[in-house]
Amino acid sequence: MNKQTRCPWLNLSNPLYIKYHDKEWGVPVFDDKVIFEFLTLESAQAGLSWYIVLSKRENYRKAFAAFDPVKVSRFSEKKIESLIQNPGIIRNRLKIAAAVNNAIKFLEVTKEFGSFSNYIWLFVNNKPKVNTIEKISDYPTTSPESDALSSDLKKRGFKFLGSTVCYAHMQATGLINDHSIACFRRKEIIEGYSKVFP
Repeated sequence: MNKQTRCPWLNLSNPLYIKYHDKEWGVPVFDDKVIFEFLTLESAQAGLSWYIVLSKRENYRKAFAAFDPVKVSRFSEKKIESLIQNPGIIRNRLKIAAAVNNAIKFLEVTKEFGSFSNYIWLFVNNKPKVNTIEKISDYPTTSPESDALSSDLKKRGFKFLGSTVCYAHMQATGLINDHSIACFRRKEIIEGYSKVFP
C-alpha cells in the first residue's frame, strides 16, 4: 500500500493536520492527562473546525496548566476572567467555565474508578471498535457508544460534551478506529493492539 494514502477527511496541504493524523488520531490513549487534554480541546471545538482548535493547542496548553485537571479544577473566577481576555484561545466564557467544571467532575470520576481511563474504556468494553470506512460519507458523527458516554457524562455534571463531541473524542483517543480502509495508519494501529489489549 502507498504509505501516503491517508483518510479522506484529511487536508493534505496542511502539515499540522497531517502530523496530527499520522501520529495521534486513533491511537489508544490511557494517560488521564492526555484524555483530559482532548476532552478540553474537543469541548472548546464544539461548533467550530477542529483545525482552529489544533492551531491553538499550544496556547491552550499554557493557559490550562499543561492540562493538569487538578490545577484546572482550582481555577478561580478571576482566572476565568483572565482566560476570556486571552487571544490565543477560544474566548467563550461558557466553554472556559465548562473546562473548569469538567476538571472537577473529571477528578470525581478518577476517584471513583481509579483513573478516568478505566472509566471511559468501559464504553467500548475495553477494546477499540474498528469501523469500515471507505469514503467521507461512511463516517458517523455519533454512535451508541458515544450516546452512552455523553449521557453518563451529562448525568455526572459535565458540560459541552454532547454525543458528537464524545464521538470525536473516541476517534481521537483510539476508543474507535475510524481510519479508512486505504489509510496506512489503520493497519499500523491495529497491529499495535496486540501489545496493549489481551
